[in-house]
Amino acid sequence: MKEKVLNGNKNGMAVLLGTIVLYVVAFILLVINISSMRFGVPVLVITILWLVLGWIPLLGLKILKPNEALVLTLFGKYVGTLKEEGFYFVNPFCTAVNPAAKTKLSQSGDVDGGRGSALLSAALTKSVEQGSIEIASKKISLKAMTLSNSRQKINDCLGNPIEIGIAVIWRVTDTAKAVFNVDNYKEYLSLQCDSAVRNIVRIYPYDVAPGVDTTGDGREDDGSLRGSSELVASRIRDEIQAKVSEAGIEIIEARITYLAYAPEIAAVMLQRQQASAIIDARKMIVDGAVGMVEMALEKLNENNIVELDEERKAAMVSNLLVVLCGNKDAQPIVNSGSLY
Repeated sequence: MKEKVLNGNKNGMAVLLGTIVLYVVAFILLVINISSMRFGVPVLVITILWLVLGWIPLLGLKILKPNEALVLTLFGKYVGTLKEEGFYFVNPFCTAVNPAAKTKLSQSGDVDGGRGSALLSAALTKSVEQGSIEIASKKISLKAMTLSNSRQKINDCLGNPIEIGIAVIWRVTDTAKAVFNVDNYKEYLSLQCDSAVRNIVRIYPYDVAPGVDTTGDGREDDGSLRGSSELVASRIRDEIQAKVSEAGIEIIEARITYLAYAPEIAAVMLQRQQASAIIDARKMIVDGAVGMVEMALEKLNENNIVELDEERKAAMVSNLLVVLCGNKDAQPIVNSGSLY
């Protein structure tokens, strides 16, 4: 389906004024004919018909604001799309089509998820109680909109369950495709976002892990969800765009809004991260302590301060390592006797 834009129909004001003038003229002629039959029966019949049916052209009046569009069909056939702001007049029998008119994409949740009928019923009840009922508009918004789907629980490439949420900025670029190629383009976008997130997230580990290939080139790399969030978001955007192009939707940007281990393993993974950090810190401390002991022995030998046999050197090394690697301050013991 190819979009056809209607640009030459901005005659709404002329039609509105002409209809009002004809109604005034018809009313005057009706009064004159009823009182004196001055213009005869044919004029009287025409006048009555116009007063009864003259409102039909008013059905073809359409008003569009900036960044709005209206898809029109005539007896089931696609006629065209109004996209520019203005006051239009179209065929009164044309019907506006927007299957997603009642679907709301929340900033913080998914599509209503099957609760639409209940929400619609409650809204109608409230409107009736207040004395007004607002009918869903058939206009299609061309503005940039935000879809923030609910958080999903997905296993990463190592099998660890994680929770992730994304925000997608999108807009409709082809109204004909959005209306006629898919059943409901908003729900279609939401479902494709969920699918794309699952397809991309399962390729990456949550944190950097050895032996993982995230690019598909057969080589290990250091890609991860936590460390390569920009790259992951870009791949998610490309994945969504490839799926929704047939629906006339452009994905402007995709961003990760939430990323964490699932609650059932979060505590264990925190302990694992703490243990890894402690091991790295201990390794650094031991490397530094060994270097300091080596430097101390070299200084003692160079300056001939004291001569130590192998047993005494081993004892000194042990004592220095205990002092330098210990978690608590050392308690010195002063030896007042002979060294040997």
